Amino acid sequence: MMKINRRIIVLTLIILGIAVLPASASPLENIQIPKVSLSVDGAKNPKEYVDNIKLLLLFTSLTFIPSIILLMTSFTRIIVVLGFVRNALSTQQSPPNQVLIATALFLTFFIMAPVYNQVNSKAIQPYLNGEISQEKAIEIGSKPIKDFMLNQTREKDIALFYNAAKMDKPDDRYAVPFNVLIPAFVISELKTAFQMGFLIFIPFIVIDMVVASVLMSMGMFMLPPVTISLPFKIMLFVLADGWHLVVKSLIESFM
Repeated sequence: MMKINRRIIVLTLIILGIAVLPASASPLENIQIPKVSLSVDGAKNPKEYVDNIKLLLLFTSLTFIPSIILLMTSFTRIIVVLGFVRNALSTQQSPPNQVLIATALFLTFFIMAPVYNQVNSKAIQPYLNGEISQEKAIEIGSKPIKDFMLNQTREKDIALFYNAAKMDKPDDRYAVPFNVLIPAFVISELKTAFQMGFLIFIPFIVIDMVVASVLMSMGMFMLPPVTISLPFKIMLFVLADGWHLVVKSLIESFM
């Protein structure tokens, strides 16, 4: 049965949201799938019972995967900005939610790949090779994740949660606990996403205002301006290669 103490490796990979194996990984046909069992009928000592309980708790913790992907990676900013783009275009459900979420997910894989590579080379592989302990792997593996989150988090947002928790600010950036860093990272990401969304809305609002003014001057009060402005906004977005610019801006915002 798979060793229980390797559960931290699985959770680390999930935190990063990386579904693609590194280039140096073995082919899929060479990967051996471990046998996992939750049966306790044949347990001969208390340790076997405890190991099965730990494995059950691990599977239960997998329900937090969506929250981990949403709140500890670049996914939040990307999906909010893409939502602003769709609302600015006034295209209702086009692109559909499934397309936006899938696009945000694979962009997250792309942006988080360097973080995963660092964790894999510095923590996961040395741990699997028996070069470092589990506690050391957790300590080393958390640093690239914290580096990414701290680089995108505003200091005043971190200070907000430190003051609310009445905790002393640490001298070392890596000493910031995740219970403080994660909510600070989320509100920083939301602010950045809304700032980008505001800039995206400006040219489309100008088009709406121009169309509304023209319709009013022609006395066409009963015709909704959005009906006329929609094709012009789509044309502007296509001519400006809007999706390329939006994705480029999102990627560069994390550099």
